[in-house]
Amino acid sequence: MEKQETPRQKKINTVLQQEIATLLQEAIRKGSVGNLMVSVTKVQVTSDLSVAKVYFSIFPNDKALEYFESLKKNGFKLRHDLSQKMKNQLRRIPELNFYLDDSLDYIETIEKELKAGNNPIKNPSELQARKKK
Repeated sequence: MEKQETPRQKKINTVLQQEIATLLQEAIRKGSVGNLMVSVTKVQVTSDLSVAKVYFSIFPNDKALEYFESLKKNGFKLRHDLSQKMKNQLRRIPELNFYLDDSLDYIETIEKELKAGNNPIKNPSELQARKKK
């Protein structure tokens, strides 16, 4: 049985999500990367606040893996920048684990199946399985 998040965890999740999104937007602007949209869809902090799972959605999808890999490589820099920004709010910044959020792609696939006349709810075998990461 999963434990529910404490109010403190929920607050930290929200603050981390906002701050990481802000840092990424600044980095994209500084790097002058065109036609790239990165959004932080979800952040989950463990109960001891030592590890945070950060879920990203990257558009356009064709280069999503490339950008995601570079984000993972530069995760230490993101954590350092986050610590400088939040040094008065959190004593210790959690270790950041990055995950690519494919929920929008999955929803799009379901919508295509429904428009084509197939019902993925009755025939789940026709729908591609989501990737577990």
